[in-house]
Amino acid sequence: MVALNLQNPQMNNAAVPGISSRSRLIAFTTPHNYAGRLSQVIKLHGWSPLSCPSIIVEITPQTISSIQNYLLTPNSHPGKSFLEDFSALAFTSRTGITAFSEALTPIEKPPLDPKGENPFTISALGKDSELLDESFLVKICENPSRIKVLIPQIATPKGLVDSLGLGQGRKVLCPVPLVLGLEEPPVVPDFLNDLAKKGWIPVRVNAYKTRWAGPKCAEVVKNRGNLDAIVFTSTGEVEGFLKSLKELGLNWEMMRKRFPRMVVAAHGPVTACGAEKLGVEIDVVSSKFDSFDGVIDALDYRWNKSLD
Repeated sequence: MVALNLQNPQMNNAAVPGISSRSRLIAFTTPHNYAGRLSQVIKLHGWSPLSCPSIIVEITPQTISSIQNYLLTPNSHPGKSFLEDFSALAFTSRTGITAFSEALTPIEKPPLDPKGENPFTISALGKDSELLDESFLVKICENPSRIKVLIPQIATPKGLVDSLGLGQGRKVLCPVPLVLGLEEPPVVPDFLNDLAKKGWIPVRVNAYKTRWAGPKCAEVVKNRGNLDAIVFTSTGEVEGFLKSLKELGLNWEMMRKRFPRMVVAAHGPVTACGAEKLGVEIDVVSSKFDSFDGVIDALDYRWNKSLD
């Protein structure tokens, strides 16, 4: 596995003399929610994207209701919402923020008292933090000075835990996925355990569902005559893809033989580690993983370097 630290990569296919004009084909297993963003980054490099979602991520009425339990003011909790019992809100995914925003929309009164004395921290990773804008924050509290937005320098769940610091017995609400039809990757359990080790009381709320995309989800890749790369952006995607290959009478070793020049790329070290535990060797992982640009830049660097 090659980790690349690419902060300002300058190379691309058009800029390198002698590179083949054939458009590279890049498959990716990202769910539809994120596929458009990754597809656009691939196209900007002059390559052809091939979407092959191996998991489905969805917000449901049940998950919205689960979140709203913390936002409403129940009779048993007069004068304040259950969210007032918390000191922080920790998002590990963009979908978690979207689900929370949807849950807030029908609620007339923001769940946090604008006159509350205790500060409230909201944290998100990388470009996901773009969703923590003013329109989102005012749904939570009408007094913006009460809320502190925290963006970890390292865009991983572990980086988020470190940035939050010591919990000292305070509660943190964690909107995370409910995984169905797949083994839950260790990312969320490890995140919750790490918070507890820092003295936080993490409370899990199932903000959305992640489920397998089905037995034929890898078929679009299987039927290709050539493939230059495949990009995984989560451990769940890797498991979903392998599960589909098995249903189609294939395994990962057979995929490697079918596409001998295929480069396997992971979006960040967490995904790379999870993939390799599932038996999928990763060729390229970028250390710049706050957005999809990092992993695609890493592929670009890999191919350009091979021309040297």
